[in-house]
Amino acid sequence: MSPIEHLADPGIQGFLATREVVVLATVGPAAAPQATPMWFVHTPDAVLMISVDDTHKVRCLRRDPRVAVAAETTTSDGAIRGVTVSGLAEFLPDSEERRLLAQRFLDKYHPRLERLWRGRVMPVDRVMFRITPTQVRSWGLS
Repeated sequence: MSPIEHLADPGIQGFLATREVVVLATVGPAAAPQATPMWFVHTPDAVLMISVDDTHKVRCLRRDPRVAVAAETTTSDGAIRGVTVSGLAEFLPDSEERRLLAQRFLDKYHPRLERLWRGRVMPVDRVMFRITPTQVRSWGLS
C-alpha cells in the first residue's frame, strides 16, 4: 500500500470497473458503524451511489457525512486485491449532472435497475450522493 494514493490512479479505476458491489460504511447512532453493500459508479474523483430516501443509511449520512467504501476480491491464484476509499458524502440535487450520472447507473446495472425503477428515470423517492475521497488505499493491484 502506498501512503498517498488517488482514486484517479489507472489501477484503482480499472479495479473498480470490475466490481458490481462495494460496501459502504456510515457512522450510525452513537457512532456505531453500519456497513451496507451498494451498487455504485465511479469517476476519477468520486464514488457515487443511489439509495431510497429516508432509509437508515441516508439518515446516517445526513447526520454525519463521513463514510468509507471497501471493495476486495481474491483471484483464482489466491492473490487478494482491493481498494478502500474514505471521505465525505454530499447529496446531489436534481440537475443535468445527476441525470447523466443516473444514466451511467442504468447502463451499468441494465436491465435490473430499470425493473427496480419501473422505467429509466430515477424515482422521486431516491437520492444520489457523491463520495469525495480524503484517503484512498489499495493492495494487490500492481
